[in-house]
Amino acid sequence: MPSKTFLDPATAIEHLSMYDRSDGLAVGELMNSAVHGGLTYNDFLMLPGKIDFGAHEVTTESRVTRNVVLRTPFMSSPMDTVTEGEMAIAMALLGGIGVIHHNQSPEEQAAMVRAVKRHENGFIANPVVLSPSHRVEHVLDVKERLGFAGVPITDTGALGGKLLGIVTNRDIQFRSPTTPLSEVMTTDLVTAPEGITLQEANDILRDSKKGKLPIVNKEGRLTSLLARSDLLKNQNYPLASKLPESKQLYAAAAIGTRPADRARLAVLVDAGLDIVVLDSSQGNSVYQVETIQWIKQTYPKLEVIAGNVVTREQAAALIAAGADGLRIGMGSGSICITQEVMAVGRPQATAVYAVAEFASKFGVPVIADGGIGNVGHIVKALALGAGAVMMGGLLAGTTEAPGEYFWHEGKRVKAYRGMGSIEAMEQGKPMPPSAEVNGTGPVKHSRKKATHENAATTRYFSESSAVKVAQGVSGDVQDKGTVRAFIPYLYTGLQHSLQDIGVRNVSQLQEGVRAGQVRFELRTASAQVEGGVHGLNSYTKRLFA
Repeated sequence: MPSKTFLDPATAIEHLSMYDRSDGLAVGELMNSAVHGGLTYNDFLMLPGKIDFGAHEVTTESRVTRNVVLRTPFMSSPMDTVTEGEMAIAMALLGGIGVIHHNQSPEEQAAMVRAVKRHENGFIANPVVLSPSHRVEHVLDVKERLGFAGVPITDTGALGGKLLGIVTNRDIQFRSPTTPLSEVMTTDLVTAPEGITLQEANDILRDSKKGKLPIVNKEGRLTSLLARSDLLKNQNYPLASKLPESKQLYAAAAIGTRPADRARLAVLVDAGLDIVVLDSSQGNSVYQVETIQWIKQTYPKLEVIAGNVVTREQAAALIAAGADGLRIGMGSGSICITQEVMAVGRPQATAVYAVAEFASKFGVPVIADGGIGNVGHIVKALALGAGAVMMGGLLAGTTEAPGEYFWHEGKRVKAYRGMGSIEAMEQGKPMPPSAEVNGTGPVKHSRKKATHENAATTRYFSESSAVKVAQGVSGDVQDKGTVRAFIPYLYTGLQHSLQDIGVRNVSQLQEGVRAGQVRFELRTASAQVEGGVHGLNSYTKRLFA
């Protein structure tokens, strides 16, 4: 063979400068709709960078509204088969946030918000307080409703009264429900003075081995409370999403844009709501613009996430109205048929990039809502500018999702339905006597007996329509176990992905994309086949261990 002269290997890195462009595509080239059309997350890949740090060094903090930063960019969708109180608590403890659905009465929704706010606190500013004349049955009622039995006792039965004692779970065991609390309360108390720092109070609580630490003023009147259970949660959930001031978990809930939703919001704010999500399939409406403006005038400190939108024009109207964050997505969810039925929507990756690029100019974060099926989709959404991803189907079927497990075709499943499904649109209507009997069939979702304005019909502007046109379907999803195991899997997968790309955090990822340093590649249909499992007779796909 004829000899061939090669370049000096030591100059390989320098030789890259001879190319007129970096390998792969810049994001602007990738997302050129005139050339490539609309893209989904499966239509492209990100090219690897250089690894010079460990995956454990990657941080995933990201902004979801103008003033709220999450440690992990995960949100659960306000769907009635995805997020109620239990999911919202778990998501917040794990660094994300769960948005409580509004396809229920305002009182039920507010009770869930209240449960989130009471679950983990620094100083509990509004503890449950009873008087000596209350009975054991009152403590049992608190335990059943709120999940705890450690209750301070004051002379007035209210915060600000003179502290007389405390009742714990052990005090009421084996006691008659009619026994006055004056006979069972513990009076040998360890307290801390008003004005003590949270760290100092935590130290006293730790050393005293008590379950609760009452905080009292100079007159011995109760001003707040600290719980040992919260110390344990701080240790077990270091990424928890909390308000910097109160150390309470963030609480988010959805409402519609109808007059009744203003009364609903008042109840939610009274329960401690931090973030309100305006829930609409098409956010660019006069109803939503007027609602944003009203909320900002009435509750100026409340964070407002508006949407849904998929175009710059839609986003502009809501940003101008005062939105603190935007939800992006129309028809991309696994149970959504809006694009099929209405011929309206946009492929999700293209939508996220277009809206995020525009909204970033005004300091408004965006949330990629829908189309998330795996860790890779999360990374791509963040790279295209999203501050977080909102997940429905990916979290449906977990232990914390509403509903009961049942067996379908040999698999343990839970019901999962779109908020545009006929079943969701019928939630909250008065039920005929015949409906009290459980129906048959593989897919079941319990109807709450309380009647209320239906969130699904208002979300799709169809509450006054004689014929309900479905924009979603009902089905079931396989048991995924607890989110307390699943979310850490997503978090760790995200860390490893950012390591492969060569960035240490979400901000660096997005800056690298904007600067053209993080590169992309289109995937053909055959490339997508190649990138998945193929060529095997059978296989087992275990996502984590």
